Amino acid sequence: MSSSSDMTSQQRIAKVRTVVMQAGEDLRARYPILKHQNFIGASILAFAWSGMIISALAFYYGYLTAWITIPLIAIFASLTHELEHDLIHYMYFKKMPWAHQLMLALVWLARPNTISPWARRRLHLHHHKYSGTESDLEERGISNGMPWGIRRILVISDQLMSVYLQPFQMFKMIHLFLEKQPEKERKIAQISQLLGFLPLSIAYYGLCYLFAVFHISNAIVPMFGYEMLWSQGIIEAMPWVNLMAVIWVLPNFIRSFSLQFVSSNMHYYGDIDPRDVIKQTQVLNPWWMMPFQLFCFNFGATHAIHHFVVKEPFYIRHMTAKTAHKVMKEVGVRFNDIGTFRRLNRWNEIKAK
Repeated sequence: MSSSSDMTSQQRIAKVRTVVMQAGEDLRARYPILKHQNFIGASILAFAWSGMIISALAFYYGYLTAWITIPLIAIFASLTHELEHDLIHYMYFKKMPWAHQLMLALVWLARPNTISPWARRRLHLHHHKYSGTESDLEERGISNGMPWGIRRILVISDQLMSVYLQPFQMFKMIHLFLEKQPEKERKIAQISQLLGFLPLSIAYYGLCYLFAVFHISNAIVPMFGYEMLWSQGIIEAMPWVNLMAVIWVLPNFIRSFSLQFVSSNMHYYGDIDPRDVIKQTQVLNPWWMMPFQLFCFNFGATHAIHHFVVKEPFYIRHMTAKTAHKVMKEVGVRFNDIGTFRRLNRWNEIKAK
């Protein structure tokens, strides 16, 4: 067998797929319970929701502090992102639509500060076809390829900031994304993007902004010798807003910031062939990124595997990661390419103008 250096890009990609798929099959043969994919997916969702609810109740009744509750719920919520990712590829209950749709609804309710999973499905499948291009709305919308500065930090922090802070660029990206859709589906795609944050994400961001404005104003305004005067309705609502901030808003802020920081920097942008899976992503798991990995279920270490083998559930990817990383390294996938931060996520060095 020829060495990886003698292979074409497509041969190297095929080599990774063969090895990773075989590792998954061997694992299922060794542990037959792994063949029950629907049961496992539903069980993980039940576990995640149970963890979030128990943590929220423990905080409400005074058994946990906010400082423990927020990261704890964020960790449980990170599981639901992995499940949503699998559901987008129809890995659970494909032949049982009601159960599939219920899982999609529950993962959105658990992590509402993102576009709905039904709208995101089109974005994500497009991402696999056009990864690293300007029409890759899924990654471009969370700052992939942007220059570093306060604007990029804000976009990573809040998906709506993509629209607020770069409206013209966002309009161009959406236009390019729609152009790539089948002509008969463009109107549906456009509507799904316009309505994708309704109603759940809008409710989330409303709570988020109210919580932030209320507490920041109360902290800053008195410094200038003034007193904030709030309506009675807002004052009466704030105990519930504060509760929702601890058990729903802030955990997802931490979760999504961690995920989007990792994802936007492990994907390459701008100077790659979107068909070359080897150059689409890197494995990004240096020790100093562990706090971020904790809240996105080790996404930086395992997501690149998904680009090679799309139909493998996330828990199998984690269990076969050692084998996958070995063959990926052999064919030229980059590991911990920290220079991506300097190069604005380009594969090659940026030439000075």
